Amino acid sequence: MNGTVTIPLKDFDELREAGEQANAAKRTILEAAKELEVFLSFLITRENLDGYIEEFNRQSSGSEIKVVNGRVKVYLNGTNKN
Repeated sequence: MNGTVTIPLKDFDELREAGEQANAAKRTILEAAKELEVFLSFLITRENLDGYIEEFNRQSSGSEIKVVNGRVKVYLNGTNKN
């Protein structure tokens, strides 16, 4: 769809700021997920957490945890699972 929209400059600036804030929040969440991967990878070498991970994955609607080659990966919904 092509077209034009006229909005006040103030609203445009707020819209741009909201986009920047959303991108910053996304980066923060992905960084936190990476930190959790490190922590969980540490724990999994010391304890058998498979049952807990399976239960978490059954109950979670926002993410999935997988163990790949002894390392934990946290996949947030909408992120690439490669």
